[in-house]
Amino acid sequence: MTLNDKLIERERYDARAQSQLAQTVAATEVPLGSQTMVAYLRTPYLVYEQKIADLVQAGNRVLELGAGAGLHTRALLQTGAHVTASDISPHSLSLLRQRFQQTAGNLETAVADMECLPFAPDAFDVVVSAGSLSYGEPRLVDAEIRRVLRPGGMLLCVDSLNHNPVYRLNRWLHYRRGNRSLSTLKRMPDLRRIQALGQGFETLEVRYFGALSYLMPVVARLAGENSAQSISDRLDRWIGVKRSGFKFVLVARGLSKTDSV
Repeated sequence: MTLNDKLIERERYDARAQSQLAQTVAATEVPLGSQTMVAYLRTPYLVYEQKIADLVQAGNRVLELGAGAGLHTRALLQTGAHVTASDISPHSLSLLRQRFQQTAGNLETAVADMECLPFAPDAFDVVVSAGSLSYGEPRLVDAEIRRVLRPGGMLLCVDSLNHNPVYRLNRWLHYRRGNRSLSTLKRMPDLRRIQALGQGFETLEVRYFGALSYLMPVVARLAGENSAQSISDRLDRWIGVKRSGFKFVLVARGLSKTDSV
């Protein structure tokens, strides 16, 4: 990501967090994670949260990239792991600490650029990311993930996929409206990035979701959000969604340091 775009994104998220910092609201009192999504977009985040519950163990050292204000941090804290929530936006991390200060003794925060992380090699057992991969230059981010993970470590992420032309157009419109920077469009993960993320790991598991998510608002108005979610999930299984997907969940396990260099 260019320096200018980094500043744009940091200022955008800082401003958003500052507007909420004056409100002392605990994490238990606000919807977080999959709870913030409309039902027909919720499935990949439910899968991400379930993977965290299944695979992240109490006592693990976990680094969350692009944690922001903690939208997806609670699922990590509930595992009993020691969580370091990192982000380029200091005010977002202040809001994250405010949200979890009463419930999380296993939380640290760190202002960090994911292209150049301020952590020692082999510092973490698990690295996670929810929607943040496009906020850094892929080659640098992937190298930093491998550097800070211990041998045998795990990468777990949920993010958007950048092949479907409908979703590409929608993201471009958001850029034109000033809601996102140009770099995030260029660096949105595609299938080649997914394969690159899996390099050096013993196993790579990827699931794709939402081939027809753009139709679900209409279905939801006709049949309700829960029905739209069920229909979307069934269509994904029927289509065998991959390149046409809206989101993906990736689990890469068993990092080999010698293979990943």
